[in-house]
Amino acid sequence: MNYTAIEDIAKELYIFALKTIPPDVTAALERAAERETSESARNILKTILKNIEVAAAQPNLVCQDTGLPIYKVRIGTGCSVDGLALKQAIVRGCERATIEHPLRSSIVHPLNRKNNQTSSGEKMPAIDFDFHAADYIEITMIPKGSGSENMSFIKMCLPAEGIEGIKRFVVESVFNSGGNPCPPTIIGVGIGGTADLCLKLAKDAIARPLGTHNPDPEVAKLEDELLEMVNRLGIGPMGLGGATTCIGVNVEMAYTHMTLNPVAVNTQCWAARRAVARIWPNGEVKIGY
Repeated sequence: MNYTAIEDIAKELYIFALKTIPPDVTAALERAAERETSESARNILKTILKNIEVAAAQPNLVCQDTGLPIYKVRIGTGCSVDGLALKQAIVRGCERATIEHPLRSSIVHPLNRKNNQTSSGEKMPAIDFDFHAADYIEITMIPKGSGSENMSFIKMCLPAEGIEGIKRFVVESVFNSGGNPCPPTIIGVGIGGTADLCLKLAKDAIARPLGTHNPDPEVAKLEDELLEMVNRLGIGPMGLGGATTCIGVNVEMAYTHMTLNPVAVNTQCWAARRAVARIWPNGEVKIGY
């Protein structure tokens, strides 16, 4: 594996993600603008779409917040890698994107708030490693804005609360978030596992393209029900009212202990930025969404 190439890819993914919006997100916003019943909400959605258009046509970022840099790495069974070298290459690529573009660094020490101006520091960028049945490495880069990341919630629900308890917690979380995460949002929901795994599942959920459903039929049904429920809240684009509070609810789940039922919510703003690279051992690379 060519780790210099991985470094270059990690750099380009960060910049690419900040300047473009995935087509599934743009299409969802366009559909929302067409069906929105509030004139003011419709105007806000049209302004958002114009913002996307301008950023794509000019060397501008979609949003000034370069976010928390998150890289999700999926290593294929046909790939032989040095895990540490791979991780170090991604960190260097993130730093180079910030310095060479240049980008605003938003990453600081949690206590003294020192900013290294590199979008990096202890355990940052956040890099999540997993494996998949493929002959390539897939790297998904997500710049996660603070307004939406602040709207993260977890509850250790009781099994007796059932599905209605899950729904109630998700809807209450969206309601309490109001306009803070720059709606219309994508809501990622994690169900099951342990407390930390549940939060990770919610973060994984926001990275899934809109229009996809969880393969479990019960979970897929819950996704549709939650989307309808949160859009009845009337929060609307930018929290100023309307029928479009959310453009997608994605749910990921894991089996859990019989006395537990953790539920986590991770919110993504309308600028649901992501970029994906697939890297084959022969050096072939494809970058997209």
